[in-house]
Amino acid sequence: MENRKENKMGVMPIGKLLYGMSIPMMISMMVQALYNVVDSIFVAKYSTEGLTAVSLAFPLQSLMIAMGAGTAVGINALLSRSLGEKNFKGANAAANTGIFLSLLSFVLFSIIGLTLAKPFFQIQDFSNTAGQYDVALVKQYGIQYVHICLGASIGIFMQFCFERLLQSTGKTGLAMTTQLIGAVTNIIFDPLLIFGIGPFPEMGIRGAAIATVFGQVVAAVAAIILNVTYNKEITLSIKEIFKPDLNAIKTIYKVGFPSIVMQSIGSVMTFLLNLILGSITIVATTVFGIYFKLQSFIFMPIFGLNNGMVPIIAYNYGAKNEERVKKTIRLTIITAISIMLFGLLCFEAFPQVLLSFFDADEATLTIGVPAFRIIALHFAFAGFCIIAGSVCQAIGNPLYSLIVSVCRQIVVLIPCAFLLSLTKNINLVWLAFPIAEVMSLIMSTVFLRKTMKNASAHMRNT
Repeated sequence: MENRKENKMGVMPIGKLLYGMSIPMMISMMVQALYNVVDSIFVAKYSTEGLTAVSLAFPLQSLMIAMGAGTAVGINALLSRSLGEKNFKGANAAANTGIFLSLLSFVLFSIIGLTLAKPFFQIQDFSNTAGQYDVALVKQYGIQYVHICLGASIGIFMQFCFERLLQSTGKTGLAMTTQLIGAVTNIIFDPLLIFGIGPFPEMGIRGAAIATVFGQVVAAVAAIILNVTYNKEITLSIKEIFKPDLNAIKTIYKVGFPSIVMQSIGSVMTFLLNLILGSITIVATTVFGIYFKLQSFIFMPIFGLNNGMVPIIAYNYGAKNEERVKKTIRLTIITAISIMLFGLLCFEAFPQVLLSFFDADEATLTIGVPAFRIIALHFAFAGFCIIAGSVCQAIGNPLYSLIVSVCRQIVVLIPCAFLLSLTKNINLVWLAFPIAEVMSLIMSTVFLRKTMKNASAHMRNT
């Protein structure tokens, strides 16, 4: 591995570096959000029950994404830190072991999707509050959707892994390319397979699931090709993939496991909140599903910004460059807060317009308009909290962000929502979001300060 140049993450001006790495990821994640929304829009046009089914299936999809994304976070941090320390053997171990772990994750979730879909939807029986909804059809559509999306999930796990290998070495433009390819593929095939356009048969909800899986597989193949062709800072080997490095596994999950747990907690929160909302009216679960799709337009850019920030911090922390670490954090927080305030404005000013994209009927608008305005209040604090948690993960204190996530979503949000649901006033239930976020803000501030104090001492004394 001779004649290696200094990685740009150690020398390029922070503003240019952060935005250069983040903007491609922000754009690609916006496209990811777009195809998630477009998917639901087409499903809504096909069937109201289909939209509800997809909304109720979201916790299982979210759990799968948590595993893939969390493992990828660990791979990213280990690989970037190894490169910062000039430990190229460790970087290769991180990459090859990461691929092995992603394959294992696919096997696990394929089994989950094929065996647990039916009992998962049987638990969510809202017959008493269904109104005009056909609950049996909702369950049927949901089971079909989960069987395909989880049972054939190899694409999403490989996509997460190989895209993070590109990101970890600073090739975010190539990572963006793979995401764009996958998203565009999904968007094109959604209407063709759902409605049976041209030579394609009408497949309904199954068509939406197949389009999603196909887009993921195409993106994964593109990411593999780009890694093999352009990512010369790491060496991938089939032999090494199936000889995983135990130390690499430990390190990947030391950082990645808290991220998996945090996102899994989000899945649990969504599932429990759906049960709470469904006890009042099934329409509220549909509104919540629509909100989750739309809020991704605001949160996905933050996660893209996050993905640009993490390797920069990890690299410069490994290189003991305190000034660059602090500059990166400050600029990322300012940018994240600005994005979230823009999102707050959109949800407060145009909730009816946002809901109309999903052919919302009068009942959905009646519940959805105030819901959007109340839930969106937490945007004002969420940007800072997300970045603070990722900083803790990137420099080796993942437990802090885990504690914040558990307290926010399980200790505060769900109990608040349940207690407020006893009033049978659905508008009061939405207040659980801003209440929980205030708690998250306080804890995130305390933990970020403690993390940075310890990190500064480490970088100055070694």
